[in-house]
Amino acid sequence: MQEKTNPTPEPAGSGSSSEPGAAGGPAPVRPVIPAAAAKRANASVIGMIIALVVSIAAFLPIVLMNPSPKNDGYRPDIDVSAAARNATDVAGFTPAAPDTGNAFRPNYARWEAGTGSGVPAWEVGYITPKESFIGLIQTRAANPTWLLQQTQNAPVTGSRNAGGREWELRDTGKGDKSMVLEYRGTTVILAGSAQLDEFATLAAAVVKSLDSNPAVTDSPAATPAP
Repeated sequence: MQEKTNPTPEPAGSGSSSEPGAAGGPAPVRPVIPAAAAKRANASVIGMIIALVVSIAAFLPIVLMNPSPKNDGYRPDIDVSAAARNATDVAGFTPAAPDTGNAFRPNYARWEAGTGSGVPAWEVGYITPKESFIGLIQTRAANPTWLLQQTQNAPVTGSRNAGGREWELRDTGKGDKSMVLEYRGTTVILAGSAQLDEFATLAAAVVKSLDSNPAVTDSPAATPAP
């Protein structure tokens, strides 16, 4: 019979180099960068920064000498007088084409057949000198319902003389206002958010244009608004 012997326990701390240490594993290896390599890396970063600064310094004078052009955005070339002449036959009257010089810039001029409202009308939009908006609407087929729609149901708050005529003033109290004039067979509405002095300037030009056009003598009955 063979005698079984128990293995003799190894003394603590006498483990082989291939076994994990007492802390659960070998100590982490910390890479050491040679001084020369670290110096070369720092030199590369500094070189990139210097190159970036030199590039900015080279292009900055060019940018400063060529500032961005200042403009007022897109300005459509609208000939209100030509559009008014073209609309005369279909309108049955000569539409107003107020001459405001270059103070009021038109951004549209068109004849609307009134398919939805039942009231055909001449429409022109103006950008005022203070960069506000006033829309001109002229028709010979106005009715009370249409008039309320065009003036946003604003109540009559008074009158204002412009161009030698008394215009009815309607104000919503929220910045938008309207001036209404019934003259020489048509109804003219100026509506927008501009100040009253700009309304008055445009209204005077409108009256001058109306006086230079033939008066409308046969105003048709307005089609009831839906």
